[in-house]
Amino acid sequence: MTSTSTHQTRIASDPDVPLVRITREFDAPPEKVFRAHVDPELVARWLGPRGLEMTIDTWDCRTGGSYRYLHRQGDEEYGFHGCFHEVRPNELIVQTFTFEGMPDGVALEKLVLEDLGDGRTRLTSTSLVDSFADRDAFVASGMEVGVREGYERLDQVLAAG
Repeated sequence: MTSTSTHQTRIASDPDVPLVRITREFDAPPEKVFRAHVDPELVARWLGPRGLEMTIDTWDCRTGGSYRYLHRQGDEEYGFHGCFHEVRPNELIVQTFTFEGMPDGVALEKLVLEDLGDGRTRLTSTSLVDSFADRDAFVASGMEVGVREGYERLDQVLAAG
C-alpha cells in the first residue's frame, strides 16, 4: 500500500557523536501518537518495514519495563529487545534497543513528542550508540527503509483512529 502522507521523515547522522536523529510530523495529537508507541496491539500494526510480520513476546511499556519482539519474513527471523528507562505519557520515552543479531550493539533511544497544536505532533527520536562504526552499521542495515515505511504505516493507524 502506498502512503498518502505529505510528511517527510528526516534522518540525520550527527558528525560529532555516534547518534542518529529522526524527525517526523504526524496529523494526530500527542496522546494518539504516544498511545501508538505504548499499546502493543497498535505497535504491532506499524513498527518496521512493510512485508514483515511482527510478533510481540513481551511489552511492558512503563518506567522500568522491558520489551521483546520478532520480525519475520519467510524463514528469516529478526529479534529485538530492550528496557524502558523513562516513560512520560504524551511527551517522552527513553529506552534501550538491541538487535539480537548484533547483541553487543545497544542503542540508547529518546523519543520526544511535541504538541504543534491543531491536532499535530512532531516526534524527534535520537539513537546513541557506542561508536561511529556501530552507528554507520545501524544506518546501513536498512534502518532508513524500516523507519520511513513504519511511519507511513503509523499514519494509517492514526488516521483509522
